[in-house]
Amino acid sequence: MLSFRRALVAAAIFITILFFTTRSTSPAASSLAVEYPKTNSDPGSNPKESSQETVPPNDAVPPAGVNRHRPAPQGQQTMQDMSKMTLYDKLAYQFPYDVETKFPAYIWQTWKWTPAHGEFDFRDQEATWTEQHPGFIHEVITDQVAVNLIRLLYASVPEVLEAYDALPLPVLKADFFRYLILLARGGIYSDIDTYALRSAVDWIPAAVPRDTVGLVIGIEADPDRPDWKEWYSRRIQFCQWTIQAKAGHPVLREIVRQITNRTLERKKDGSLKGLNNKSVIEFTGPALWTDVIFDYFNDERFFDMSHSTGPIDWNNFTGMETSRRVGDVVVLPITSFSPGVEQMGAKDYDDPMAFVKHDFEGTWKPESERHIGEQTG
Repeated sequence: MLSFRRALVAAAIFITILFFTTRSTSPAASSLAVEYPKTNSDPGSNPKESSQETVPPNDAVPPAGVNRHRPAPQGQQTMQDMSKMTLYDKLAYQFPYDVETKFPAYIWQTWKWTPAHGEFDFRDQEATWTEQHPGFIHEVITDQVAVNLIRLLYASVPEVLEAYDALPLPVLKADFFRYLILLARGGIYSDIDTYALRSAVDWIPAAVPRDTVGLVIGIEADPDRPDWKEWYSRRIQFCQWTIQAKAGHPVLREIVRQITNRTLERKKDGSLKGLNNKSVIEFTGPALWTDVIFDYFNDERFFDMSHSTGPIDWNNFTGMETSRRVGDVVVLPITSFSPGVEQMGAKDYDDPMAFVKHDFEGTWKPESERHIGEQTG
């Protein structure tokens, strides 16, 4: 038998070997090579992209540069003093982004009750998500669970918690929650009144490697009419009732930063009570979501702008009928998340590009504002 001293020495040697072994095999963070799309009048020159049916060749050019969303770790990382960081840097540190990871197999939905409750009215819709995604963790989060979950995930970023608690309307909290849960955990968020028509496995074109995509979004509105401002907030509007993301994506990081800062500013000056259903679209809804996405497409931190012939804007997406890739974002046509609306070029539910059906219940809105054709979208 070993003496106590020999056992102690052996244990010390084992721990030392284990430390250096695990330290030397720490995975380095991936880098992101992005493609900067040209305007429709400037054809691209990448033959590989030209062969992809769902990535139009007049929108793609060869990879133009490498941008790192987080630095590669060098052995053991030291703890940083987050109190001295900006909110954006806190979020980046707490929820790092690695485009090469898999999309997390989560489906997040929110409602007043869970499917086990007798008053849950969305069993048909909710069931389609489970049926189309076997093996996924599918959670319907109630308001109280959402509060506790956010407090757990964002305990180290107290200003986010303060902003979430300060929002005066349930719909504002519901909007904020979807960004917060996807930033922290990734996966799919979809409104409770949606049907999954096809698996999310089919959302990204087969020709696009999944380790180059971190965000999948769809077009909500493409109102090609002179009076579009009377009906929608943006000429091209991206929907946020269904989003797929990898944790830490910069778009989610930025929208959380903006909502947090704006909320705390309005809390300080006493103007939060001025927010109403009409202002939701701009404050937390699809208008802000659309603005943040377009800002990302034109952000020099993530894209090499030297090959650009102009900013990416609504002109690059109007009238599109197939998927379009911009860097690490796949944009789906209006048919994908809004089939059957019979306007703006959306096709029917049986179209190959129809992935999600939205009932547009809009249960937070007045009855007169629950249709897609209304101003609130």
